[in-house]
Amino acid sequence: MNFQHLSYWQDKANQAQPETRLFINGEYCQAQDGSTFEIVDPAAQRALAQVARGKKADVDHAVRGARDVFESGDWSQASPAKRKAVLNRLADLMEQHHEELALLETLDTGKPIRHSLRDDIPGATRAIRWYAEAIDKVYGEVATTGVNDLAMIVREPIGVVAAVVPWNFPLLLACWKLGPALAAGNSVILKPSEKSPLTAIRLAGLAKEAGLPDGVFSVIPGFGHEAGQALSQHPDVDAIAFTGSTRTGKQLLKDAGDSNMKRVWLEAGGKSANIVFADCPNLQQAAATTAAGIFYNQGQVCIAGTRLLLEESIADEFIALLKEQAKNWQPGNPLDPETTMGTLIDSAHADSVHSFIRDGETQGKLALDGRDGKHPAAIGPTIFVDTTPNARVGREEIFGPVLVVTRFSSEAQALELANDSEYGLGAAVWTRDLSRAHRMSRRLKAGSVFVNNYNDGDMTVPFGGYKQSGNGRDKSLHALEKFSELKTIWIALEP
Repeated sequence: MNFQHLSYWQDKANQAQPETRLFINGEYCQAQDGSTFEIVDPAAQRALAQVARGKKADVDHAVRGARDVFESGDWSQASPAKRKAVLNRLADLMEQHHEELALLETLDTGKPIRHSLRDDIPGATRAIRWYAEAIDKVYGEVATTGVNDLAMIVREPIGVVAAVVPWNFPLLLACWKLGPALAAGNSVILKPSEKSPLTAIRLAGLAKEAGLPDGVFSVIPGFGHEAGQALSQHPDVDAIAFTGSTRTGKQLLKDAGDSNMKRVWLEAGGKSANIVFADCPNLQQAAATTAAGIFYNQGQVCIAGTRLLLEESIADEFIALLKEQAKNWQPGNPLDPETTMGTLIDSAHADSVHSFIRDGETQGKLALDGRDGKHPAAIGPTIFVDTTPNARVGREEIFGPVLVVTRFSSEAQALELANDSEYGLGAAVWTRDLSRAHRMSRRLKAGSVFVNNYNDGDMTVPFGGYKQSGNGRDKSLHALEKFSELKTIWIALEP
């Protein structure tokens, strides 16, 4: 992949004129009350755009359109082959516009352009294409009844789906939900984070160009307490698919219960354990992977390996290797293709991460300090060792490049430490012992367990968590279960 040069991306950034309006019923439009909000380029610390601020009236408008087109059957009753063709055209258009989308993602979030180009946009495109190709290969069932009965089990689209997504991987996580929801025949209203709405807004125009019927896909940028809550409380929204904080996820569950008992699917917080045993096959590789597992995307990753558990006999050696690897992850200009670490999403979030680091200094040893004060939203690799058992840095989700290292002396202790969390999104085990790998994998309370790697995977495997990390699964055929109703049709045959 040609990442070009810094000057190339700076020129493109200076020329960028992103679309900033809502997209409802096949048209870009201003918010009904005309209000807007400002988004800021976190790296340049400058205003990027004024974006239309969707509220309840705009949500009502979008839901009416989504319901009307769903009941018309233009998309919900279209053949899987037709839906496949339209979604494949959308994926084609995303590939054609990959530089534009990558630039918007980097300007919006401060993530390195090399990652937007290499990971975010190709991953989002892959999600749309994967479900496009999958949907005409999903079959119903015929139950094993007696000869005088015919029982069929079929899946039908659930209706109007609200997708609420965060700012760390804006387009990728949106497409993890849009792919299966649209492929299944639903109408979808996407509420991107108010901190990173630009790629979602642009995607809507590409979807229209691809042939998606008006009303099937709408995008309403805005704030959670306005547009988000209007969706979660709406009596004509049938399901919500959410990625974000555990606190917000809990509120969505309450809103669903207070309205129409809509389905709520949550991918929430994480505090994942990365466990390295003394018989790790390759300590150097494990250290490099561990660094990527916590410092990639500035640590703003729900499944980041934020808790490193090291067997005592190799702990000091591994920490030294890890500190060396951290040199490869240093904040820089996100528009420079050589940069591996950009800025945090904004100064307010950086302040939160700083507060965790200051608090951690009172509860453990700071082995590597990523604070340099040169940029208000930039924090480099930060490592704590020998923290107290209940230290906030070791228990709460920081969502920044902050790693907490804990030593263990036995497999049983490692398992106990790893499972001692309210979260259960991911975990990793590094060992040569196949039996140990199996034992640990089965007993770790996490939705994904990685053996001798961290966070490997693709669209074929589900992603989601245990406990307060959420419910339901993104990716794989299992994601279709969130966006469809299971129906039994029992037919009594004449004897």
